[in-house]
Amino acid sequence: MPTPREVLTPDALSLLQAVADTGSFAGAARALGVVPSAVTYRIRQIEDALDVLLFDRSSRQARLTPAGDELLCAGRQLLREIDDVAHRVKRVATGWEAEFTVAVDCVLAPTAVMELAEAFYTLAPTTRLRLRDEALSGTREALISGRADLALGLVGDDGTTAGLQTRPLGDLSFVYAMAPHHPLARAREPVRDEVLVRHRGVAVADTTQRGDALTIGLLAGQDVLTVHSMRAKLDALIRGLGSGFLPEPLARPYLETGRLVSRRVQRQSTQSVRLLYAWREVGPLGPGRALQWWLAQLESAATRTALLERHRLP
Repeated sequence: MPTPREVLTPDALSLLQAVADTGSFAGAARALGVVPSAVTYRIRQIEDALDVLLFDRSSRQARLTPAGDELLCAGRQLLREIDDVAHRVKRVATGWEAEFTVAVDCVLAPTAVMELAEAFYTLAPTTRLRLRDEALSGTREALISGRADLALGLVGDDGTTAGLQTRPLGDLSFVYAMAPHHPLARAREPVRDEVLVRHRGVAVADTTQRGDALTIGLLAGQDVLTVHSMRAKLDALIRGLGSGFLPEPLARPYLETGRLVSRRVQRQSTQSVRLLYAWREVGPLGPGRALQWWLAQLESAATRTALLERHRLP
């Protein structure tokens, strides 16, 4: 009889995941391109080696037993560790990270980010680049959780978060904007909170996956339209669906053409934000070549300014 070490291979763990995902041995067979009997045989092998039942077969759907659920959870961790080993080996051999993820806060200029990505690819790196759209506390969380290797546009982190290195990106000004036909466009300045609260605000959703989402520039009791990106917020404001803060460089061309108007508001503290970029402290191997390249670009004042300013008309 095979031993647990012989049957608990990466392929076997992936097979368990396929059965759990599809809910049946036949479904897993279709997904993997094999005959159902092969799936049944492999599962039986694992169960015999471990002397446990992994799936409840009493109904038409294959459901994980508690033992099967435990094995699947441990298997996912094992597969992640195998991937990590492969990435580290490749890193040692080439100096390039296998994958490099940049979390980009929605207040930054996507054009400048894409120009950086374009320049990065001219190096012909072996690294696979990923760009994540984030907002508010989700930008920092992506970095802390390991979902990102570099974060651009963090708010409110003064360098005290353990395990992170931070540098200033720059100060970004905001304007309170609305369509010219919106009622607040005719409000007396500075617009007081008791006036703002009677009108719908537009906000970008915090992308955090843990804890409470952060909101900025909204009042308690105020109606709110929540959108997925800063570009969507801009669109909503132009259509008169509400009012809210926009990065001044993004709003500037629309203010100049009259598609948006701005009003000074009572809450001055939300009209300028200091932004940072950050990365996790590196291990004994030191920073990989991808991280080194991005940090070198961010040392340039012109690059940092472009990330804050270079919003182009869609």
